[in-house]
Amino acid sequence: METDKKLFYYASAFITIGIIFSYSLSIYVSTIYGVSEFFFFKKQFVAGMLGILIMWLLSRLDPDKAFRPIGFTFFLLFLFMMTAMHFLPSSLVTEVGGAKRWIKLAGFSIAPVEFFKVGFVFFLAWSFSRKIGVHKATLKEEFITFVPYVMAFGVVVYLIAIMQNDLGQVVVLGFTLAIMAFMAGTSARFFMLSTIGAIAVFIVSIVTSEHRILRIKLWWSNIQDLVLSFLPSSLANHLRVKDTIEPYQISNSFYAIKNGGFLGQGLGNGTVKLGFLTEVHTDFVLAGIAEEIGIIGVTAVIVLFFMMVFRIFVIANRLENRMESLFVLGIGLIFTLAFFINAFGITGITPIKGIAVPFLSYGGSSILAHSIAIGMVLMLSKKVRW
Repeated sequence: METDKKLFYYASAFITIGIIFSYSLSIYVSTIYGVSEFFFFKKQFVAGMLGILIMWLLSRLDPDKAFRPIGFTFFLLFLFMMTAMHFLPSSLVTEVGGAKRWIKLAGFSIAPVEFFKVGFVFFLAWSFSRKIGVHKATLKEEFITFVPYVMAFGVVVYLIAIMQNDLGQVVVLGFTLAIMAFMAGTSARFFMLSTIGAIAVFIVSIVTSEHRILRIKLWWSNIQDLVLSFLPSSLANHLRVKDTIEPYQISNSFYAIKNGGFLGQGLGNGTVKLGFLTEVHTDFVLAGIAEEIGIIGVTAVIVLFFMMVFRIFVIANRLENRMESLFVLGIGLIFTLAFFINAFGITGITPIKGIAVPFLSYGGSSILAHSIAIGMVLMLSKKVRW
């Protein structure tokens, strides 16, 4: 059995690109925090190198012995951590806007939700392979079978969207659950009805939160002139939102992409990172990269990303074990959905959700969690017949 080396090389290259831009894009932020210009680079470098090592170590394990124990451990451990951190003292957690998202351990901050996503995908793959598609079922039987998953996802929504005020992660996990269920064998009619129900719940979660309503208004104010220009003036006047705060983040993101042109301003020569985009090394990393290496450069980065994701889906398609195939499919979906949500957000197509681009955005927890995910896929790739 041989590990899929191409996937390992693609992921390692992507981690390296992320390390490079963690230095190039974080200079202004380093000044604001009063730390060394290498502060973010060093943390990203350590996390990146550790991530590559983790991928390699996991790829060496026997999938028949290690895959399930690792999967169950991640699901149960990080579900517990997400629950427990809301009861921990402030000295052990980091809060953002009143939401507890990180646990402080031995001088490091860990975001349990990043690791939980890997465990959640495993749990779905393990359970779906046993419960769904085993025999032909009526629509009523499908709904009855799916009730426990809805209840379990309700707990996830409470822990992440409500307790952590992180709707973006719930969107990623919700789409992943729906697509994995469909691929596991649910009917198209059940998939459509469930999707409509999920959209309804999503809308309710937005209209009941002032913070999310404001985000929607900011997003709409940025694109309304273009959209409303195609509508009759009487209807456009009713849909127009007035007196909103200028969506400067999106405007500056557009400026960065435009300023980069085809060839870019040169590595380290971007200007949008100088206080115009405060999250340029995290949520707006693609805009920062586009400014410095241009459309051609960022296109090359995107192509590399999808070469990596395509490799994941190829492995999922060729695995004979149904549970393992569903797991790898889920990991590919997590990567793909995160990328599209981020890319659509920085270009104004959808509201910004604060979702990191795997391996590119700054963040140790994100890099390590995605490295573990790739490592588990590499472990399973040894069972593929090429």
